[in-house]
This record gives sequence, C-alpha cells and structure tokens, in this order.
Amino acid sequence: MHTLNPSDIFSCALTRLACTAILVTCCVLPIAPGWAAQVTIYVAPDVGPANFAAAEIEMALQQRGDTAVRMVLNELDIESKGQHIVLASIDDRLVLEGLRRSGSTIPRTLKNEGFSIRRTEAENSNTVWVLGAGEGGVMYGGLEAAEQIRIAGFRAIEAIQRNPYMEMRGTKFNVPLDVRTPSYSDMSDAAQANIGEMWNFDFWTQYLDALARHRYNYVSLWNLHPFPSMVKVPDYPDIALADVQRSKIEFDEYYPTITTGLVTPEMLDRTETLHKLSIEQKIDFWRRVMQYAKDRNIDVYIITWNIFTYGVGGKYGITDDIENPRTIDYFRKSVRELFRTYPLLRGIGLTTGENMGEADFQAKEDWAFATYGQGALDAAQEQPERQIRFIHRQHQTRAQDIARTFAPLVKQPNIDFVFSFKYAQAHTLSSTTQTFHRGYVESLGELKTIWTLRNDDALMFRWGAPDFVRTFIANIPHEPSQGYYLGSDMWVWGREFLSRSPLEPRQLEIEKQWYHWMLWGRLGYDPTLDNERIVGLLAQRYPGTSAKLLFDAWQHASMVYPLTTGFHWADFDFQWYIEGCRSRPDPAQTETGFHDVNRFITLGTHPGTDNIAIPQYVEAVVAGEKLEGTTPLEVARQIDMHADAALRALGSIRESGIGSRESGKSDTSKELVQTLADIRAMALLGKYYAAKIRGATELALFREVGTTQHKRDAVDYLTQAAEHWSRYTSLAAALYKNPLWTNRVGYVDWKELNREVARDIEIARDARPAP
Repeated sequence: MHTLNPSDIFSCALTRLACTAILVTCCVLPIAPGWAAQVTIYVAPDVGPANFAAAEIEMALQQRGDTAVRMVLNELDIESKGQHIVLASIDDRLVLEGLRRSGSTIPRTLKNEGFSIRRTEAENSNTVWVLGAGEGGVMYGGLEAAEQIRIAGFRAIEAIQRNPYMEMRGTKFNVPLDVRTPSYSDMSDAAQANIGEMWNFDFWTQYLDALARHRYNYVSLWNLHPFPSMVKVPDYPDIALADVQRSKIEFDEYYPTITTGLVTPEMLDRTETLHKLSIEQKIDFWRRVMQYAKDRNIDVYIITWNIFTYGVGGKYGITDDIENPRTIDYFRKSVRELFRTYPLLRGIGLTTGENMGEADFQAKEDWAFATYGQGALDAAQEQPERQIRFIHRQHQTRAQDIARTFAPLVKQPNIDFVFSFKYAQAHTLSSTTQTFHRGYVESLGELKTIWTLRNDDALMFRWGAPDFVRTFIANIPHEPSQGYYLGSDMWVWGREFLSRSPLEPRQLEIEKQWYHWMLWGRLGYDPTLDNERIVGLLAQRYPGTSAKLLFDAWQHASMVYPLTTGFHWADFDFQWYIEGCRSRPDPAQTETGFHDVNRFITLGTHPGTDNIAIPQYVEAVVAGEKLEGTTPLEVARQIDMHADAALRALGSIRESGIGSRESGKSDTSKELVQTLADIRAMALLGKYYAAKIRGATELALFREVGTTQHKRDAVDYLTQAAEHWSRYTSLAAALYKNPLWTNRVGYVDWKELNREVARDIEIARDARPAP
C-alpha cells in the first residue's frame, strides 16, 4: 500500500479544489445583466494616459454586457441621446463649458493628478464627466470610473473627487541587467531567473500597466553600475556592452555586497548570451519602455550605489578609487549622456558610502557632486526646458550636511533636489509606527524626502493587510514627504519563478502579488479607500467565492508578519527573513543562520512597538514587578488569534465552495486556489511563531527560576511549534520549489530547517537553571 506524504496530500487537495472550481465555472451560465447599453467614450486621441483609462472603461463595460464606442473629444455633443463618458482635463475649456451648460459645477480644488467625477442627466441622455488635473488626473479618474463599472455597472457610477495623498508613489526595482552590470540582488534565484526578462518588452508593458492600475506614478531602476548596459559615452565608447549575458557557473551560497567582489572572474569566463543586442538596440529598447511608461503617467528613474565599475573591465584607466580623476570624468560624462540619450528619463539618484573605502564623509560627498552632481548640472544647463529630479539617498552620510555640498543643484531652477531615507530599515512589515526617521526629519529643513519602504519579508506568499497599510501610511510624516518607493533588496520583482503549478504564461510577481502592490499604491494615493471597496475588488477578481471571508482571512493571516517581526526585531534584511526563520550566518560563529529558541530569547523588539523583550519580562516576573507594555505571552496570543481567525475563515470558504459563476476562466479559479493556500501557509507560520515565543519565554523563566513546570511547558510549546512548522513547510514545499537561494540569507531549505526546528526541543530538554 502506497502512503502519501504531506506534500502529496496537499497536491491532491489542490487538484480537487481546482477541479471543483473549474466545474463550477464551466457548468453555471453567467447571469444576464438587467439591461445593456451602448456607452460613448469621449477622449483626446493623442493623450496616452487618458486612452489607457478609456481602454480600461471599455473592458469594464464589456464585462458587464454593455458595448462601448470611442469618439474624439472635440466631437463631444452633450445634447445627443444615450450614455456618455467624457474623459478630459480641467483645462479643456470646451468640456468645462459643456459641463456648465449641463447644470453641474466645475471642480476648483483639484491638485496635480487629482480628479473629479460628475454626473448630469437630460432627456434621454446620461453623461459621466471624468475631469482630471493633468494627464495623470484624467487617467486616475477614468480608472476609478472603470472600477465602479466593474463592481456595480455604468448606472452605479457615483460622484467622487480625490487628490493624491502622496505626490510620488513608486517602486524600487533592483534590475539585473547583465552579469557584467549587476544589481545588489543578482546572486539569487530571483535575479538569475529574471535577467532575460529585463530585456523583454512584453514584461515591461504588463508591469507598467499594473503599476498604473494601482496608482503608482514612477518606477526606480536600481543597479550598481548601469551605464555600460544603457548608454554609449562618446569619450569612452568601448565601455558600452553589446548583448545580454548570464553566467553559467555553479554559484556559491554567499557573496559580498557592500564591497567589490559580487562578480568574479569565473562568472565572466563562463557565460551564455540571452539576447543578441547592440548598444543602439538596447538604447532603443529603454526609450520604448520610457515612452510606454509616460503613456501610463509613470516616470522612470535610475538609481545607483557607489563606487562600482562593473562592466568597465579596467578600460581607460577607470577604477573604483575615489581619487582617480579618470573615474570622476567617466561618471560625470555617463550621467550627462544618460539624460542626452533618454529624453523621457525623469531623474537620477545615488547612494554614497557602499564602496568608498576609508574616505570620510566630505570626501564621499565631494566625489558624488563631482560626478553625479556635475553630470546632472551639465544636462540641466544643456536642456533648460527639461525638469530633472536628483535623488540623494541618505546612507552612511549625514543628511544635514549633504545639501551644502550640493548647493548648486538645489539652486538650479530646473533641478528638483530631494533626499531618500530608509524609513523602516529592511522591514516595512514590522510595525505601523516607525522611529528611525525622527532625527533625520529634523535635519531636512525645507527640503523633501522620498521614503524607502523595504519589503524583505513577504516574498513567497501573497500578503495583504489593508488596515495595516492604511495606518502605516497615515503615520508617515506628511509635511517633509515627497513620496515613497516600495521594493526589496532580497528579491527581484520580475516574473514568478517558484510555483510548482504556475499559470501559463507565468505571472509577473506584481500580478501574483497584486493585492500587496495594489494596497500600497492605492492607499498611498487615497488613504480613505475603505474596506468595502476593497471587498468589492476581491469580489470582482474572484467571483463565486465570499469576498468578505476572503478579505478577513487574508488580513488576519498577513498580520502574522508585523506581529512576529515587531517582537523578534533585527534591522537589516540579512539579519532576519521571517518566511525562513533565518538570517545570514555570522562567519565568526558556528551558527547556521536559523533563529533557534535561544535567539528568540535574546533578540530585542522593534522600537516603534510597546513589546517587552523576553529578558526584561523574565526579570520583571522574578522581581514581582509589572511592566507597561505588551508581554511576550500577549504577543503570542495576538499572533494565535489572527492565525486562528484566518484558518476559520478559510474553513468557511471551503464549506461554501469556491469558483466562479460568471468569469468562466480557469486561471481565475486556479489563482484563487493558490491564494487560499498562501493564506493558509501564512496562518500556519503564525501558529509556529506563537508557540515558539511561548516556548522561548517558558525556557527563559526556567533558566532563571529553575521551576520544572516552566521546563515542561517549554518542551510542550516547542513540540507544538515543530508540528506547526512541519505543516507549514509541507504546504510551502507543495506550492513552491525548494531550496530557494537568496542573496541575503543564503539557502532556504525546508528539509534542513525541519531539522533545525527539532533541535529547539532538545535545547529545552537539555536546559539547566542558571548558576
């Protein structure tokens, strides 16, 4: 008799659920709408963002059983019969006059990218006016109209007016251009699987479409030294790289990051060519990407770390020496050429301090100004009609002194100089209240900053907690904010590469994780977006299931991340990865990287929470004192509560059946099945951490007071934790390929981690009271 292992059992369950969903989808006919209409959409034909929104409205109407006809805006006839949608700028006088004659008021308080939707009715006609401030405002208003149509139909479109809350809402994209011009994330499965995708125009069209729908208005491309793959500098022509290459070596587990050595000679000796492209073809490619982005109201930025010269190969005497005049000249001319080559490039950014040796603060800033600063000035003075944004990341440098060095840029009329700061270190999913920025904000003066929101936590599973995101954004200091970008250093958000049962073609990560990215984009634009609308979006994407139950399950399971990381806190990505319960091993110690029960006892808590660390809690218990704050056992209770609530909601969804009565798309059902499995995995991970925190607390109490009941409880809790972990990893292994190679914590190997988890029980059994 053959015995199924847990992975086999779950795979069978997935198959049964998928089959059930498909049967429901295919066998139930869609319900016909109560009425069907032809809607005429008026839009200016030469405005890319408005036409993107018009296309979204057309698709929404078709999904509701209506038909759409697109007409040129200057042919608008408000007296014609029928249903109309007008997409126009508030600067369009003819449209505003038509609105006035229709008896409606004209919006007066719209800011850039804001929009207003009005309705007017006359005999036998019904007109929806979508008026926006700038091309972005028209597009966002049109997307809002399309969304309302999808959820409730054309007749249900409601009047609404919105202005963007955060001016800049973007993504941090570590872009692996080539083995010769890497990003910080290149030494990982995520990057190696996506080097080719970075030169796939279809990838960028899908990615940028998704960003636009989620209300992001820029993307920042981060690379250590992108110039050889993107420009041909006249004085240094031989540096420009043809083709796109990837190394074929068997990679080591760990590579350095803050110094040179990320790319080794062995990697360059054994390569394969993924794309045959001349530098001229590469330039044409990125110009097309930037034009497509512009047509979605999305700006493109390039941001670097320094000083790195990957791809140069020692040519022209260029090195990473901060005092090398040839290096300074090369970087300055590369920055200038970047703006010459790409008319639609919105700006450039830099990081100092990553590979500048023992140079002091002023030397680093002088180099940055002599290269990037002067290059941007050259471009700004050559093109006075062009507005350039210059982003200086505050990293290993003092923000209050940087502006003095870069004063010529601050004073240049067509350069917008802004800072960038890592708002939550590497763990945005840690606490809605962050504290690391407080001294920094005081030093900004009148200058603005872009907040780096680093998600190096929810990488595999589909995360989504609207209430957390909404509160987090509300707590960001608004006055000094230029905006934010969301992204990772431990992941490349390219095309999904891990799924054992992928959709075909494989989804983009931003599509797989659509809910996560949607929340940060939409709530950054409009924090008043309520949960009722979000439930409506879930119902529209996953028809045939209970959207409210799905919303609840998703939010509860996702809260495992901030509750756990807020208690078990480490600043940087290499110090803590929650989905693998590990960090990068310290080479000076014998640790494996797994965070065992002892690490849970000793590691501190997030400074933005009121959590009490285990040592302080034990000390207070022994002394008979009461501490103000959340105890370790209360944290464990909260995690358990959310995990259990998620599992109950999942049970109710299963009992009510899954699938779609209206969509008829098997991939929708498959995505829902996978989403439910991800939610379950996050809930099981929460059960593990809740039991582990309890076990760590009881073990610490035993060591301090020597009571055997504490030891027994520690063993019991850690045994429970191991059982939860086994269920978690069995499910994860059924969903995703393993082991996973990451650039920050090395291999995440479920089999090895199962052995590590079991050792926690032995640690508790072998424990002795403190002398």
